[in-house]
Amino acid sequence: MERTPIPVLTVQTAPFEDQRPTGGGGLRRPTGLFESRRNYLPHFVQSLLSSVDLRDRQGCTMVVGSDGRYFSKAAIEIVVQMAAANGIGRLVIGQNGILSTPAVSCIIRKIKAAGGIILTASHSPGGPGGEFGVKFEVANGGPAPDIVSDKIYQISKTLEEYAICPDLRVDLSRLGRQEFDLENKFKPFRVEIVDSVDIYLNLLRSIFDFNAIRNLLTGPNQIKIRIDAMNGVMGPYVRRILCDELGAPANSAINCIPLEDFGGQPPDPNLTYATALLEAMRGGEYGFGAAFDADGDRYMILGQNGFFVNASDSLAIIAANLSCIPYFCQMGVRGFGRSMPTSTALDKVAKVMKVPVYETPTGWRYFSNLMDSGRCSLCGEESFGTGSDHLREKDGLWAVLVWLSILAARKQSVEEIVRDHWTKFGRHYYCRFDYEALEPRTAYFIMRDLEALITDKSFSHQQFAVGNNIYSVERTDSFEYIDPVDGTVTKRQGLRIIFSDASRLIFRMSASSHVRATLRIYAESYEKDPSQHNKEPQAVLSPLIAIALKISQIHERTGRKGPTVIT
Repeated sequence: MERTPIPVLTVQTAPFEDQRPTGGGGLRRPTGLFESRRNYLPHFVQSLLSSVDLRDRQGCTMVVGSDGRYFSKAAIEIVVQMAAANGIGRLVIGQNGILSTPAVSCIIRKIKAAGGIILTASHSPGGPGGEFGVKFEVANGGPAPDIVSDKIYQISKTLEEYAICPDLRVDLSRLGRQEFDLENKFKPFRVEIVDSVDIYLNLLRSIFDFNAIRNLLTGPNQIKIRIDAMNGVMGPYVRRILCDELGAPANSAINCIPLEDFGGQPPDPNLTYATALLEAMRGGEYGFGAAFDADGDRYMILGQNGFFVNASDSLAIIAANLSCIPYFCQMGVRGFGRSMPTSTALDKVAKVMKVPVYETPTGWRYFSNLMDSGRCSLCGEESFGTGSDHLREKDGLWAVLVWLSILAARKQSVEEIVRDHWTKFGRHYYCRFDYEALEPRTAYFIMRDLEALITDKSFSHQQFAVGNNIYSVERTDSFEYIDPVDGTVTKRQGLRIIFSDASRLIFRMSASSHVRATLRIYAESYEKDPSQHNKEPQAVLSPLIAIALKISQIHERTGRKGPTVIT
C-alpha cells in the first residue's frame, strides 16, 4: 500500500526580542517561556536551520540529542518536524532522545554530519520551573562560533515564517532507520535512532588503555570508586562504560536514571550541589569520586575523605601526566589552552614541557579554532570543563578516565598525586565567588564603574594593605583576545588586576544567564613553598577578596551579604 506523503506547512511567526544566542549558538531560557509563548521554539529553530546555507542544508545529515530534561521530547519532535520541512536529508538521534554533549560532538565528527542540535541547559535546574536550552554544534563537532551565533540572531529578528511537518511522528525508543515521504520531496526523509553510548565508547577505547583501568578497578590492588551522574544524561554512559566495560561494581554508580527534573537538584558538579557524593567520599570508603553535570561535559573530582581537586588544578595535573594516555603518546602534545579566568597552574606545566599556552575568553568555541588548526592538544576552564582534540567539546567522562589512567600508572592516591604536583610546580590557591540573580542594570553599572576605576592611570602601581599583606598592582586591563588562527578580535571579556606577586583578581559577567545576571569574582594566589601548601584557600585568599569587595562595592550596591556560590 502506497504511503500518503506528509504535508509540509508554512506557519506565520513574528520576531522575539530575546533570542540572541549567548555564545556557541545557544539559547537558554526558563522552560515556561518555551512552553507558553506561541512559536518561541520553532522561531529559534528556524533561525538556526536557516543559518546553514541552503545548498549545504539540502539532503545533509544532522545529529540531535538532549540531556533528558523536562520538555526535551516535545522539543525533539518539533526539531525533527522542522528539519524534515527544511530539506535536511537525515537525522541521527540518540535512543529516547538521550545523547551527551561529548557524544553529539563525537557522532558529528564520525559520520561527517553538517552539525547538530543539543537540547540542554547544561548545569541549570530542570523541571517545569527550571530552564531549557537549544545549542547548535557546527560541522567540526564544536559550538557554533560567534559569526554563526550572530547570523542566527540576525535571521531571528526578521523571520516571518517557518516550515514544519506537524504530522510527522518518530518513535525515539526504536533503534534503527525510519523513513518518511514528504510532499514535494523527491527523496524520503530519514531518521536513524542510534544507541546513545556505542559510537562514543568506541572512541574512548581508541584513546585509553582500558586494560590498565580495568585492573585498577578489579585487580588485587583495586580502588573503590563512587560516580554520581546527578540524574542527568550520564547515567547510561557511567553504567555501560565504567561498570559493564571496565568492571566497577554496579553500586559504584549513583543517580544514574535520567530524570526530567534531575531529582529536584541543580545538576551542577560542585561542592554546593553534589552533596551526596561529598558525604559518601568523606566516609573514607572510596578512593576516587566524580560527578557530572546534566549534559556530561563538566565534571568534579574528589579523593578519599572528600579531598577536593579544583578544576584548574585538575587541568594542570592532567597536562603533567599526559604520558599515561596512549592517545597522547601516539599523537604528541602541541599546545595547551585555558580560559582567562582559569588559574595559571597550567602555565607552569607548559613552561616545563616547553609547549605554548593559549589564554582565551570563556567559551569552548575559542578552543575549537585552536584545535582545528593543530595548535592545541588539551584545554580547559575553571568551571569544571576539560577536553582534548579528540573532540571539539569539553568531555567529563574523558576527564574521569584520564584521572583513572593516572591513578593506575602512578599507583598513588588522588591526594598524593595532587600534593606531589604542588611540590613540583607550586600551589595556586584559587576560588570563584558567584553573585547570582542580580538585577542586570545593577550588575552592568558595577562592571562599568569598576572598569573605569582600574583602567585609570592613577590605579596603576597602587598598593593595598590588608592585615600583614601588601599587594602592589602591576597591571590591569579589560581582557581582549586576538585569535591566532583567523585574527578575530573579541573584546571586553573580563576585568583583570594582576599584582606584582602574580596574584590575580578577575571580575566577569556570566553570559549564560537569561533574565537575571551573574557576576563572578575570581581570586588566585601562587605559593611555591611546600610548607605553605596546607592552608584553606579562602583563608589564603581573604585579603584579595577584601580588596575585590572594597573596589567593586558589590555588597553595598546589591544589598547582598555574600556570594551565592563559592567554588
